[in-house]
Amino acid sequence: MRSRVLAALLVAVTMPGVTLAAAESATASGATIKGASDVTAAPWTPSLATSGTDGSVEQVRQLVQCNDTMYAVGRFSQVKQGATTYTRNNAFSFSATDGTVTSWNPNVNGDVNSVALSSDCQTVYLGGSFTLIGRNPVSNLAAVDSTTGQVLSNFPTVANRKVNTLVMAGGHLLVGGAFTTINGSGTDYMVSLNPTKGRNDGYLNLSISGHYVYRDQGGGASASNSTQVYNTALSPNGSKLLVMGVFTSVGGVGRRQIFMLDLGATSASVDSWYSPEFDQNCSVHQPFWLQDATWSPDGSTIYTAATGYKPATDSDPNVVTGYSTYESRGGLCDSAAAFPSASSPTPFHQWVNYTGCDSLYSTAADATHVYVGGHERYANNFDGCNQAGPGSVLAPGMAGLNPLSGQLDYNPTRARGLGADDMLRTTGGLWIGSDNAQNSSACAGESNHAGICLIPADQL
Repeated sequence: MRSRVLAALLVAVTMPGVTLAAAESATASGATIKGASDVTAAPWTPSLATSGTDGSVEQVRQLVQCNDTMYAVGRFSQVKQGATTYTRNNAFSFSATDGTVTSWNPNVNGDVNSVALSSDCQTVYLGGSFTLIGRNPVSNLAAVDSTTGQVLSNFPTVANRKVNTLVMAGGHLLVGGAFTTINGSGTDYMVSLNPTKGRNDGYLNLSISGHYVYRDQGGGASASNSTQVYNTALSPNGSKLLVMGVFTSVGGVGRRQIFMLDLGATSASVDSWYSPEFDQNCSVHQPFWLQDATWSPDGSTIYTAATGYKPATDSDPNVVTGYSTYESRGGLCDSAAAFPSASSPTPFHQWVNYTGCDSLYSTAADATHVYVGGHERYANNFDGCNQAGPGSVLAPGMAGLNPLSGQLDYNPTRARGLGADDMLRTTGGLWIGSDNAQNSSACAGESNHAGICLIPADQL
């Protein structure tokens, strides 16, 4: 999935004068929306066992489900379920129906950014920044047995730099990150591996390159950012893949922040889908700003979640004009947005919802809501920046937006912490992966959900 951009970890996680229970339950128009008092998170889910108050923040970065088992990865040392605490270093699994923690314990010595599973749920693929699984030397990538947690010796385990995202698609293990060599292949940043042998199977040949270099209106230079693939989102029918990261050219065409792949039978190619809005530069402190994207259930719409603070400049004629770094809002910085997914150049968004200068890191969708999560305080905040603007609604930590209008219509709230790093909609409900910063644990008005929260389907 992803490893949070370091600059985004430096946000304030407190919210003076605001309590989660006090979240608004109505929009400016007076329409009643479901709030924290109307929603109950599942009480049985496991959670991070540490508080994060000493500064050693732990974090669940991705949640995936295979059959009746959930797999959670990230940066953590202990998890708890009920009264029982388990030592689990950076990866564990549990029941998707009652939260029981399994014996699966690969014991990874570094951050795990992403997890994927084979179609039969027998093999678990792990990617991140680590050098040992158990006593087995590895390098940022491994395949392990889903029962024993043991490293599978037939799958090579060498990526020279971090792995950010893993996804199984059409019998291929698609791997993205900052690496320039992986399992003997010199393919940079994104590669397709045979899921059994771990070798480059030739399905991807993307020639990804470039990074973001610009100055804002005050003359400040963009912070260091290196070429990499950061996140991916597979379409509902498995035929297309959204890829987010740091790049300016993919497959010989210009792309920034995001591109779409057509997943053919024998190879993948860059789709013509793209909007010039993705060419915009946000704050020089956050050159990579489009953190996540997801699809509507029918695949017709793409929803994005972004950080970025404010636009850096309005001087580029190829992006939406009329906004500057000195104004409160504009472009797609610190927003959720919707785009049609048709394979053609897409001029502009269908709708955009601004947080008011707070970051969003994750998104998921169903037929009823577009869910977004981060460390945001507000939704519907077009005219505010670090404060509530006219018409804004207090919606800390997460929000549910109307798929047609983009306006807030579901507001269960969540402790902001560093931010919700992952959202996953399953038949069971909405899973949220987050952190324990400053003892953050509240979700949908309930405590004891540090790192993992499930809002059941009947509560959505």
